[in-house]
Amino acid sequence: MTTTATRTTDETVDAFFAAFGAGDSEALLGVFADTVDFHVGGSPNVPWAGSRSTKDEIAEFYGLFPQLLSGPESFEITTRVTQDQDAVVIANCVFEVIATKKKFTNRYALHFTVTDGRIVRYHMYEDSYAIHEAFTA
Repeated sequence: MTTTATRTTDETVDAFFAAFGAGDSEALLGVFADTVDFHVGGSPNVPWAGSRSTKDEIAEFYGLFPQLLSGPESFEITTRVTQDQDAVVIANCVFEVIATKKKFTNRYALHFTVTDGRIVRYHMYEDSYAIHEAFTA
């Protein structure tokens, strides 16, 4: 196994998606640096929108999904581009908001920056209008 000190950008992104897909929060948090430029833009009624920087805040972010959403109905990575420390992943997924029973399709891009095998930047660009509509009763 590759240690985090020698893990490449692609290996780090792979580790992120493997941990996220497995629901392994300890491994997921382990791919993030102690301080992260973490931002998800979106409507104020989308609970996960906003900026974070600590592992506790990031753990809270990922802890919201099982409380608010059904498991993904579908998930597909369509594109990944990596250059040096940066990787951009474009993906599609479908979720249902538990409270409203409304489904939304989220086409999004994630921009990762990796330093020393850890994610130091995580910026998500998603279809915040579709998500806003799904959260609106």
